[in-house]
Amino acid sequence: MIIIDGSNKILGRLASVAAKLALNGEEVVIINSEKVLVSASNKSNVEEFFKTKRDRGDPYHGPFYPRYPDQIVKRVIRGMLPYKKERGRKALKRVKAYIGVPKEIEVKEEYLFKDIKGVEDLNKRAAYVELGEVAKKMGARW
Repeated sequence: MIIIDGSNKILGRLASVAAKLALNGEEVVIINSEKVLVSASNKSNVEEFFKTKRDRGDPYHGPFYPRYPDQIVKRVIRGMLPYKKERGRKALKRVKAYIGVPKEIEVKEEYLFKDIKGVEDLNKRAAYVELGEVAKKMGARW
């Protein structure tokens, strides 16, 4: 099992690494998904982007877009997998995302995955928004 701490990690980079590990047969657990960062040129653009995704479609027929940060992370990872094929469906079942750190998961140093670049390694001009803030704007309560 590989544990990825989402604190100060960019959403797309985290999702691509998690998708690749899941396709290779690893169990991937993402903790602190509410602290994952989304980058953009402007904070309001990020909130508007996720809000339009949520409001799109019909409430009975879809497309259905999640509201909570752990489900948003898993949905982004799903977009990087061939989820309509058996290989992708099995890989998606190996990915778990959590808000905070659940009690049943023991975070040990040998299981932590540290090769994902954080904000300190990237562009200083971009605006970063925590996924938890975006989720609260969309109406999530946890």
